[in-house]
Amino acid sequence: MGRTLARPERVAAAGAVPDALGVVVRGLEGDILFGRLRPRERLIEDALMERFGAKRHVIRRALVELERMGVVVRSPNRGAAVRDFTAVEVEEIAELRELLQRRAAERMRLPADPRLVATLEAIQRRHDRAVARRDPRAIDAANELFHATFFAACGNRHLKQAITRYAYMSRAMRLYPLVDPPILETLRQQHWAMIEALKANDRKTLARLVVEHIQPSKRMYLAARQHLTDP
Repeated sequence: MGRTLARPERVAAAGAVPDALGVVVRGLEGDILFGRLRPRERLIEDALMERFGAKRHVIRRALVELERMGVVVRSPNRGAAVRDFTAVEVEEIAELRELLQRRAAERMRLPADPRLVATLEAIQRRHDRAVARRDPRAIDAANELFHATFFAACGNRHLKQAITRYAYMSRAMRLYPLVDPPILETLRQQHWAMIEALKANDRKTLARLVVEHIQPSKRMYLAARQHLTDP
C-alpha cells in the first residue's frame, strides 16, 4: 500500500479554525495534487488528527469528500489511500485528452476574436505572476481558468464538457509539474505560444501545442509511481 503518513507538522488547533473540515480537505488535496503524498500512500486517521488538530469525525468527513473529488480511495478494512492510476489508465486517459483537445483546436475560429485573445493574455499574465511567486495554488487556479477559457472557444459545448471531464478525472496526475520549475516554465511558455498561434491563424501549431501540453504531467506521474506494481 506504500508508505504510511508520517507524523507531519500540526497545522492548527480545531478550535482556532473556523472551517476545520475545509482546512483538512484543502491541506490533503494540496499534498496529493502537488505530489507530497504519493499514489497508494495510506492516510492514517490518527496521524491526520495529530497533524490537523481535528476530531476523528472531521477527518472521516474530509476523506469522504476527497474520495468524491476522485483523489482518494477508501476500502473496507484497509482505510483510505491516495488514488492510484495504473500505467495503462494513465496512457489511455492521456490518449483521450489528446484526441479531444486536438479536435477542439481544429474547430476554433481563426483568426481568433481579439476579445478572446485579450482575455487569455490577461489570464496568462496572472499565471505568470503566480509562477514568479512559486505559489502552486495560485498557479493551479490561473491554469484552470486559462484552459477553461481557451477550450470554450472550440464552439462545441459537449466537446468542451468532455475535455473538462477528462481533465478533472486526471487532476491527481496533472498537477505534479506545478512544483517542478523547469517544466512549469515550459508549460507557461506553451500558454503564450497558444495565444500567439491564435493570433497568427496557425492551426497546425495550435493543434500540436495542445497535445504537447499534456505530456509533462503524464511523464511525471508515471515516474512517481514506478515503484508500484500494477494488478
